[in-house]
Amino acid sequence: MELQEAILKRRSVRKFTEEFVTDDELRQIFEAVRWSPSWANTQVWEFIVVRDKELIKKVTGTYSEHNPAGKCSLTASALIVACAKTGVSGCYGGKEATAIHNWYMFDLGMAVQTLCLKAHELGLGTVVVGLMDHEACKKILDVGEGYKVVAVIPIGRPGLPPKEGPVRKDISEFVHLDSFNKPMF
Repeated sequence: MELQEAILKRRSVRKFTEEFVTDDELRQIFEAVRWSPSWANTQVWEFIVVRDKELIKKVTGTYSEHNPAGKCSLTASALIVACAKTGVSGCYGGKEATAIHNWYMFDLGMAVQTLCLKAHELGLGTVVVGLMDHEACKKILDVGEGYKVVAVIPIGRPGLPPKEGPVRKDISEFVHLDSFNKPMF
């Protein structure tokens, strides 16, 4: 699969089959993730693969009651909990070096995008879940101090054929030349 095809066809998947995602497939995904860029190559990401069904129920129980990913998380082959070490990315000497704090979110975002695209290439489906009680999830999974739980990514084999993607903005609406109000294209 070419990168452009993966970018255009990858969708959030909220219905999975019962077919198992193998450890080898997860290894391939994390091999791709490890090459994601990060601030000063700090690689602040940590991932917890949750396969135990009772633990999956507990993690899913931290989601907001209005979160549409609750049902699919319970039927996923695994949940991948994306965590980040704080106080490193975007920092020098433990102090924030950029005006935008929590730079780890940028680094982890790139790693999660890599994860989702590689999973798609392997014929797997994912959805990124952020509407949840992050602190409760952190306690359930015994995530240490200095780390944040950022997102949960249910992963499995898609249970439905892919849909067409939603309408996207034209590039002339978000690419500017030399100043904010001058479209480049």
